[in-house]
Amino acid sequence: MSAEIVLGVGGGIAAYKACELLRLFTESGHRVRVVPTASALRFVGAPTWAALSGQPVADDVWSEVHQVPHVRLGQRADLVVVAPATADLLARTAHGLADDLLTNILLTARCPVLLAPAMHTEMWEHPATVANVATLRGRGVRVIEPAVGRLTGADSGKGRLPDPAEIFAVARRALARGVDAPADLAGRHLVVTAGGTREPLDPVRFLGNRSSGKQGYAFARAAVARGARVTLISANVSLAAPAGVDLVRVGSTGELRTATLAAAEDADALVMAAAPADFRPAHYATGKIKKSDDGGAPTIELVTNPDIAAEWGRLRRPGQVLVVFAAETGDAEANGRAKLARKRADLVVVNEVGVDKVFGAETNAAAVIGADGTVHHLPEQPKEELADRVWDLVLARWADRS
Repeated sequence: MSAEIVLGVGGGIAAYKACELLRLFTESGHRVRVVPTASALRFVGAPTWAALSGQPVADDVWSEVHQVPHVRLGQRADLVVVAPATADLLARTAHGLADDLLTNILLTARCPVLLAPAMHTEMWEHPATVANVATLRGRGVRVIEPAVGRLTGADSGKGRLPDPAEIFAVARRALARGVDAPADLAGRHLVVTAGGTREPLDPVRFLGNRSSGKQGYAFARAAVARGARVTLISANVSLAAPAGVDLVRVGSTGELRTATLAAAEDADALVMAAAPADFRPAHYATGKIKKSDDGGAPTIELVTNPDIAAEWGRLRRPGQVLVVFAAETGDAEANGRAKLARKRADLVVVNEVGVDKVFGAETNAAAVIGADGTVHHLPEQPKEELADRVWDLVLARWADRS
Protein backbone atom coordinates (compact mmCIF):
# COMPACT_ATOMS: atom_id res chain seq x y z
CA MET A 1 0.00 0.00 0.00
CA SER A 2 1.32 3.42 -0.97
CA ALA A 3 2.13 5.83 1.86
CA GLU A 4 2.97 9.51 2.21
CA ILE A 5 6.50 9.67 3.63
CA VAL A 6 8.60 12.63 4.69
CA LEU A 7 12.30 11.85 4.48
CA GLY A 8 14.26 14.34 6.56
CA VAL A 9 18.00 14.54 5.95
CA GLY A 10 20.35 15.99 8.55
CA GLY A 11 23.67 17.67 7.84
CA GLY A 12 26.09 14.79 8.18
CA ILE A 13 28.42 13.02 5.78
CA ALA A 14 26.04 10.02 5.86
CA ALA A 15 23.51 12.14 3.94
CA TYR A 16 24.60 10.40 0.74
CA LYS A 17 23.30 7.08 2.13
CA ALA A 18 19.82 8.59 2.36
CA CYS A 19 19.76 8.52 -1.45
CA GLU A 20 19.60 4.73 -1.31
CA LEU A 21 16.90 4.84 1.36
CA LEU A 22 14.90 7.21 -0.84
CA ARG A 23 15.26 4.83 -3.76
CA LEU A 24 13.94 1.93 -1.65
CA PHE A 25 10.89 3.96 -0.63
CA THR A 26 10.04 5.14 -4.14
CA GLU A 27 10.59 1.74 -5.75
CA SER A 28 8.13 0.31 -3.20
CA GLY A 29 5.47 2.69 -4.51
CA HIS A 30 5.56 5.31 -1.75
CA ARG A 31 5.30 9.05 -2.36
CA VAL A 32 8.26 10.76 -0.69
CA ARG A 33 8.95 14.42 0.01
CA VAL A 34 12.57 15.02 0.92
CA VAL A 35 13.16 17.71 3.53
CA PRO A 36 16.91 18.36 3.89
CA THR A 37 18.38 20.80 6.37
CA ALA A 38 20.51 23.64 5.05
CA SER A 39 23.63 21.76 6.13
CA ALA A 40 22.46 18.57 4.40
CA LEU A 41 22.30 20.46 1.09
CA ARG A 42 26.03 21.06 1.36
CA PHE A 43 26.54 17.29 1.16
CA VAL A 44 23.84 16.34 -1.39
CA GLY A 45 22.19 18.95 -3.62
CA ALA A 46 18.49 19.54 -4.14
CA PRO A 47 18.53 18.32 -7.79
CA THR A 48 19.60 14.86 -6.61
CA TRP A 49 16.72 14.60 -4.14
CA ALA A 50 14.22 15.90 -6.70
CA ALA A 51 15.37 13.48 -9.39
CA LEU A 52 15.27 10.45 -7.08
CA SER A 53 11.93 11.31 -5.46
CA GLY A 54 10.11 12.73 -8.48
CA GLN A 55 8.91 15.48 -6.13
CA PRO A 56 10.05 19.04 -5.49
CA VAL A 57 12.41 19.38 -2.56
CA ALA A 58 11.04 21.15 0.50
CA ASP A 59 13.95 22.89 2.17
CA ASP A 60 12.65 26.12 3.75
CA VAL A 61 9.52 27.59 5.30
CA TRP A 62 9.32 30.44 2.76
CA SER A 63 8.60 28.40 -0.36
CA GLU A 64 4.97 27.64 -1.30
CA VAL A 65 3.88 29.69 1.73
CA HIS A 66 0.26 29.71 0.55
CA GLN A 67 0.21 25.92 1.11
CA VAL A 68 1.60 26.25 4.67
CA PRO A 69 4.19 23.48 4.19
CA HIS A 70 5.55 23.67 7.75
CA VAL A 71 2.19 22.36 8.97
CA ARG A 72 0.74 20.54 5.97
CA LEU A 73 3.63 18.14 5.35
CA GLY A 74 3.61 16.86 8.92
CA GLN A 75 -0.16 16.59 9.06
CA ARG A 76 -0.41 14.56 5.84
CA ALA A 77 2.50 12.20 6.46
CA ASP A 78 1.97 8.50 7.22
CA LEU A 79 5.59 8.25 8.36
CA VAL A 80 8.46 10.65 9.02
CA VAL A 81 11.97 9.23 8.74
CA VAL A 82 15.09 11.27 9.45
CA ALA A 83 18.36 9.78 8.22
CA PRO A 84 20.90 10.81 9.21
CA ALA A 85 19.76 12.49 12.41
CA THR A 86 22.72 14.50 13.69
CA ALA A 87 23.42 15.33 17.33
CA ASP A 88 22.28 18.90 16.66
CA LEU A 89 19.02 17.74 15.07
CA LEU A 90 18.31 15.35 17.97
CA ALA A 91 18.88 18.21 20.42
CA ARG A 92 16.62 20.65 18.57
CA THR A 93 13.89 18.02 18.24
CA ALA A 94 14.09 17.00 21.91
CA HIS A 95 13.74 20.63 23.01
CA GLY A 96 10.86 21.39 20.64
CA LEU A 97 12.70 23.98 18.59
CA ALA A 98 11.24 24.89 15.21
CA ASP A 99 13.89 26.96 13.47
CA ASP A 100 13.68 25.27 10.06
CA LEU A 101 11.18 23.33 7.98
CA LEU A 102 12.21 19.88 9.21
CA THR A 103 11.87 20.68 12.91
CA ASN A 104 8.48 22.32 12.19
CA ILE A 105 7.36 19.08 10.54
CA LEU A 106 8.57 17.03 13.49
CA LEU A 107 6.41 19.14 15.79
CA THR A 108 3.27 18.81 13.67
CA ALA A 109 3.55 15.13 12.71
CA ARG A 110 1.11 12.80 14.46
CA CYS A 111 2.27 9.71 12.57
CA PRO A 112 5.14 7.39 13.55
CA VAL A 113 8.49 9.21 13.60
CA LEU A 114 11.70 7.24 13.05
CA LEU A 115 15.08 8.87 13.68
CA ALA A 116 18.30 7.17 12.53
CA PRO A 117 21.21 8.91 14.30
CA ALA A 118 24.68 9.19 12.81
CA MET A 119 27.59 10.97 14.49
CA HIS A 120 30.97 10.33 16.07
CA THR A 121 31.04 8.00 19.04
CA GLU A 122 31.96 10.74 21.50
CA MET A 123 28.93 12.77 20.41
CA TRP A 124 26.58 9.77 20.67
CA GLU A 125 27.86 8.92 24.16
CA HIS A 126 27.82 12.52 25.47
CA PRO A 127 25.38 12.95 28.39
CA ALA A 128 23.50 15.65 26.48
CA THR A 129 22.81 13.31 23.55
CA VAL A 130 21.95 10.43 25.90
CA ALA A 131 19.43 12.67 27.67
CA ASN A 132 17.97 13.94 24.39
CA VAL A 133 17.49 10.41 23.06
CA ALA A 134 15.83 9.33 26.31
CA THR A 135 13.48 12.32 26.10
CA LEU A 136 12.51 11.53 22.52
CA ARG A 137 11.95 7.85 23.24
CA GLY A 138 9.86 8.80 26.23
CA ARG A 139 7.56 10.70 23.86
CA GLY A 140 7.16 7.68 21.60
CA VAL A 141 9.68 8.67 18.93
CA ARG A 142 11.50 5.68 17.49
CA VAL A 143 15.20 6.50 17.84
CA ILE A 144 17.15 3.53 16.53
CA GLU A 145 20.62 2.68 17.72
CA PRO A 146 23.46 3.64 15.34
CA ALA A 147 25.70 0.94 13.94
CA VAL A 148 29.28 0.18 14.89
CA GLY A 149 31.94 0.62 12.23
CA ARG A 150 34.06 3.03 10.24
CA LEU A 151 33.13 6.69 10.78
CA THR A 152 34.39 9.82 9.03
CA GLY A 153 38.15 9.75 8.57
CA ALA A 154 40.07 7.04 10.39
CA ASP A 155 37.68 6.80 13.34
CA SER A 156 35.72 3.64 14.13
CA GLY A 157 33.07 3.04 16.75
CA LYS A 158 29.37 3.35 17.46
CA GLY A 159 27.75 6.15 15.52
CA ARG A 160 27.62 4.89 11.94
CA LEU A 161 24.33 5.21 10.06
CA PRO A 162 22.78 1.73 9.77
CA ASP A 163 22.52 0.16 6.34
CA PRO A 164 19.75 1.88 4.35
CA ALA A 165 18.11 -1.47 3.57
CA GLU A 166 17.81 -2.17 7.28
CA ILE A 167 16.41 1.30 8.04
CA PHE A 168 13.89 0.62 5.27
CA ALA A 169 12.96 -2.69 6.92
CA VAL A 170 12.21 -0.94 10.22
CA ALA A 171 10.21 1.77 8.41
CA ARG A 172 8.25 -0.85 6.48
CA ARG A 173 7.39 -2.61 9.75
CA ALA A 174 6.20 0.68 11.29
CA LEU A 175 4.00 1.35 8.24
CA ALA A 176 2.59 -2.17 8.33
CA ARG A 177 1.33 -1.61 11.88
CA GLY A 178 -0.60 1.49 10.84
CA VAL A 179 -0.34 5.24 11.22
CA ASP A 180 -2.04 5.21 14.62
CA ALA A 181 -0.05 2.32 16.06
CA PRO A 182 1.84 3.48 19.16
CA ALA A 183 5.48 2.87 19.96
CA ASP A 184 4.20 0.50 22.64
CA LEU A 185 7.60 -1.02 23.40
CA ALA A 186 9.26 2.34 24.03
CA GLY A 187 11.22 2.40 27.26
CA ARG A 188 11.66 -1.37 27.24
CA HIS A 189 14.98 -3.19 26.99
CA LEU A 190 14.47 -6.42 25.09
CA VAL A 191 17.06 -9.14 24.55
CA VAL A 192 16.68 -11.47 21.57
CA THR A 193 18.91 -14.42 20.74
CA ALA A 194 19.13 -15.78 17.19
CA GLY A 195 20.98 -18.24 14.99
CA GLY A 196 22.57 -21.62 15.54
CA THR A 197 25.57 -22.20 17.76
CA ARG A 198 28.63 -24.15 16.65
CA GLU A 199 30.59 -26.46 18.92
CA PRO A 200 34.21 -26.84 17.75
CA LEU A 201 35.35 -30.41 17.17
CA ASP A 202 38.74 -29.78 15.59
CA PRO A 203 40.31 -26.85 13.70
CA VAL A 204 38.09 -27.45 10.64
CA ARG A 205 34.90 -29.07 11.96
CA PHE A 206 32.07 -28.24 14.31
CA LEU A 207 28.73 -29.59 15.48
CA GLY A 208 25.90 -27.27 14.45
CA ASN A 209 22.29 -27.09 13.33
CA ARG A 210 20.14 -25.69 10.53
CA SER A 211 18.89 -22.52 12.23
CA SER A 212 19.06 -19.52 9.86
CA GLY A 213 18.41 -16.89 12.54
CA LYS A 214 15.65 -15.27 10.43
CA GLN A 215 12.94 -15.55 13.08
CA GLY A 216 15.15 -14.07 15.80
CA TYR A 217 16.18 -11.21 13.51
CA ALA A 218 12.50 -10.64 12.73
CA PHE A 219 11.80 -10.31 16.46
CA ALA A 220 14.56 -7.71 16.73
CA ARG A 221 13.31 -5.66 13.74
CA ALA A 222 9.72 -5.76 14.95
CA ALA A 223 10.75 -4.58 18.44
CA VAL A 224 12.85 -1.70 17.07
CA ALA A 225 9.90 -0.57 14.92
CA ARG A 226 7.80 -0.45 18.10
CA GLY A 227 10.32 1.75 19.91
CA ALA A 228 12.25 -0.75 22.04
CA ARG A 229 15.94 -0.77 22.88
CA VAL A 230 17.05 -4.14 21.57
CA THR A 231 20.12 -6.24 22.29
CA LEU A 232 20.45 -8.92 19.62
CA ILE A 233 22.77 -11.77 20.54
CA SER A 234 23.52 -13.49 17.27
CA ALA A 235 25.08 -16.88 16.81
CA ASN A 236 26.13 -17.98 13.34
CA VAL A 237 23.98 -16.45 10.57
CA SER A 238 24.43 -15.02 7.10
CA LEU A 239 22.14 -12.04 7.65
CA ALA A 240 22.71 -8.30 7.67
CA ALA A 241 22.57 -6.70 11.10
CA PRO A 242 19.12 -5.17 11.70
CA ALA A 243 19.10 -1.40 12.05
CA GLY A 244 18.84 -0.03 15.55
CA VAL A 245 20.04 -2.99 17.63
CA ASP A 246 23.01 -3.51 19.88
CA LEU A 247 24.51 -6.52 18.15
CA VAL A 248 26.59 -9.06 20.07
CA ARG A 249 28.10 -11.87 18.00
CA VAL A 250 28.79 -15.28 19.54
CA GLY A 251 29.86 -18.67 18.26
CA SER A 252 29.40 -21.48 20.78
CA THR A 253 26.70 -22.21 23.32
CA GLY A 254 29.08 -21.23 26.11
CA GLU A 255 29.60 -17.82 24.51
CA LEU A 256 25.85 -17.48 24.01
CA ARG A 257 25.25 -18.22 27.70
CA THR A 258 27.77 -15.63 28.88
CA ALA A 259 26.44 -12.90 26.59
CA THR A 260 22.77 -13.67 27.28
CA LEU A 261 22.99 -13.71 31.07
CA ALA A 262 24.94 -10.45 31.04
CA ALA A 263 22.60 -8.62 28.64
CA ALA A 264 19.37 -9.96 30.17
CA GLU A 265 20.18 -8.87 33.70
CA ASP A 266 18.29 -5.59 33.25
CA ALA A 267 16.04 -6.74 30.40
CA ASP A 268 12.27 -6.49 30.49
CA ALA A 269 11.99 -9.59 28.32
CA LEU A 270 14.24 -12.29 26.88
CA VAL A 271 13.25 -14.04 23.66
CA MET A 272 15.35 -17.16 23.19
CA ALA A 273 14.96 -17.66 19.44
CA ALA A 274 18.51 -18.99 19.03
CA ALA A 275 19.14 -22.68 18.55
CA PRO A 276 21.90 -23.57 21.04
CA ALA A 277 23.44 -27.00 20.58
CA ASP A 278 22.31 -29.44 23.26
CA PHE A 279 25.67 -31.22 23.19
CA ARG A 280 29.34 -30.42 22.55
CA PRO A 281 32.39 -32.60 22.07
CA ALA A 282 33.95 -33.60 25.39
CA HIS A 283 37.40 -32.97 23.93
CA TYR A 284 38.63 -30.52 21.30
CA ALA A 285 41.19 -32.01 18.90
CA THR A 286 44.00 -29.53 18.28
CA GLY A 287 44.77 -31.26 14.98
CA LYS A 288 42.39 -32.29 12.21
CA ILE A 289 40.83 -35.67 12.99
CA LYS A 290 41.93 -38.18 10.35
CA LYS A 291 40.39 -41.39 9.12
CA SER A 292 41.92 -44.49 10.55
CA ASP A 293 43.99 -46.71 8.25
CA ASP A 294 41.10 -49.15 7.97
CA GLY A 295 38.69 -46.36 7.04
CA GLY A 296 36.78 -46.53 10.29
CA ALA A 297 35.08 -43.49 11.85
CA PRO A 298 36.34 -42.08 15.16
CA THR A 299 34.24 -42.22 18.31
CA ILE A 300 33.31 -38.76 19.53
CA GLU A 301 32.26 -38.37 23.14
CA LEU A 302 29.63 -35.71 23.79
CA VAL A 303 28.72 -33.81 26.94
CA THR A 304 25.61 -31.77 27.69
CA ASN A 305 25.67 -28.00 27.21
CA PRO A 306 24.20 -25.64 29.81
CA ASP A 307 20.48 -24.89 29.54
CA ILE A 308 20.52 -21.09 29.17
CA ALA A 309 16.77 -20.53 29.17
CA ALA A 310 16.20 -22.69 32.24
CA GLU A 311 19.02 -20.94 34.07
CA TRP A 312 17.59 -17.48 33.37
CA GLY A 313 14.12 -18.80 34.19
CA ARG A 314 15.39 -19.54 37.71
CA LEU A 315 17.37 -16.31 38.08
CA ARG A 316 14.99 -13.72 36.60
CA ARG A 317 13.27 -11.13 38.70
CA PRO A 318 9.49 -10.69 38.96
CA GLY A 319 8.17 -8.83 35.94
CA GLN A 320 10.82 -10.11 33.52
CA VAL A 321 9.20 -12.13 30.72
CA LEU A 322 10.81 -15.23 29.21
CA VAL A 323 9.85 -16.50 25.75
CA VAL A 324 11.36 -19.79 24.58
CA PHE A 325 11.13 -21.70 21.33
CA ALA A 326 10.44 -25.37 20.70
CA ALA A 327 11.35 -26.78 17.29
CA GLU A 328 9.57 -30.10 17.47
CA THR A 329 8.58 -33.19 15.51
CA GLY A 330 5.84 -35.59 16.53
CA ASP A 331 3.40 -34.24 19.12
CA ALA A 332 4.73 -30.69 18.91
CA GLU A 333 2.32 -29.01 21.33
CA ALA A 334 2.77 -31.64 24.05
CA ASN A 335 6.54 -31.33 23.72
CA GLY A 336 6.18 -27.55 23.83
CA ARG A 337 4.18 -27.65 27.07
CA ALA A 338 6.83 -29.82 28.67
CA LYS A 339 9.54 -27.39 27.59
CA LEU A 340 7.53 -24.44 28.92
CA ALA A 341 7.44 -26.05 32.35
CA ARG A 342 11.11 -27.08 32.35
CA LYS A 343 12.29 -23.59 31.45
CA ARG A 344 9.85 -21.82 33.81
CA ALA A 345 8.95 -19.63 30.85
CA ASP A 346 5.95 -17.39 30.26
CA LEU A 347 5.46 -18.32 26.61
CA VAL A 348 6.72 -21.05 24.32
CA VAL A 349 6.59 -20.64 20.54
CA VAL A 350 6.16 -24.12 19.09
CA ASN A 351 7.27 -24.80 15.53
CA GLU A 352 6.74 -28.10 13.77
CA VAL A 353 9.99 -28.65 11.89
CA GLY A 354 11.19 -30.96 9.17
CA VAL A 355 12.49 -30.92 5.62
CA ASP A 356 11.57 -27.54 4.04
CA LYS A 357 9.74 -26.47 7.21
CA VAL A 358 10.64 -23.28 9.14
CA PHE A 359 14.44 -23.35 8.73
CA GLY A 360 15.52 -20.64 6.30
CA ALA A 361 11.96 -19.85 5.21
CA GLU A 362 10.55 -16.32 5.01
CA THR A 363 7.28 -17.36 6.65
CA ASN A 364 6.39 -19.27 9.78
CA ALA A 365 3.41 -20.76 11.57
CA ALA A 366 3.37 -21.51 15.28
CA ALA A 367 1.37 -22.38 18.34
CA VAL A 368 2.14 -20.01 21.21
CA ILE A 369 1.41 -21.62 24.57
CA GLY A 370 1.27 -19.57 27.75
CA ALA A 371 2.09 -20.62 31.29
CA ASP A 372 -1.51 -19.71 32.09
CA GLY A 373 -2.71 -22.47 29.76
CA THR A 374 -3.70 -20.25 26.84
CA VAL A 375 -2.90 -21.41 23.30
CA HIS A 376 -2.73 -19.09 20.28
CA HIS A 377 -2.48 -20.75 16.88
CA LEU A 378 -0.76 -18.36 14.50
CA PRO A 379 -1.27 -19.25 10.81
CA GLU A 380 1.56 -19.11 8.30
CA GLN A 381 2.65 -15.51 7.81
CA PRO A 382 5.82 -13.46 7.31
CA LYS A 383 8.17 -13.94 10.23
CA GLU A 384 8.09 -10.26 11.22
CA GLU A 385 4.29 -10.37 11.45
CA LEU A 386 4.48 -13.47 13.62
CA ALA A 387 7.02 -11.68 15.80
CA ASP A 388 4.59 -8.78 16.23
CA ARG A 389 1.87 -11.16 17.38
CA VAL A 390 4.20 -12.63 20.00
CA TRP A 391 5.26 -9.15 21.18
CA ASP A 392 1.53 -8.43 21.63
CA LEU A 393 1.35 -11.44 23.96
CA VAL A 394 4.41 -10.22 25.87
CA LEU A 395 2.73 -6.83 26.34
CA ALA A 396 -0.35 -8.63 27.64
CA ARG A 397 1.80 -10.42 30.25
CA TRP A 398 3.15 -7.09 31.50
CA ALA A 399 -0.36 -5.66 31.63
CA ASP A 400 -1.65 -8.64 33.63
CA ARG A 401 1.14 -8.29 36.17
CA SER A 402 0.60 -4.57 36.65
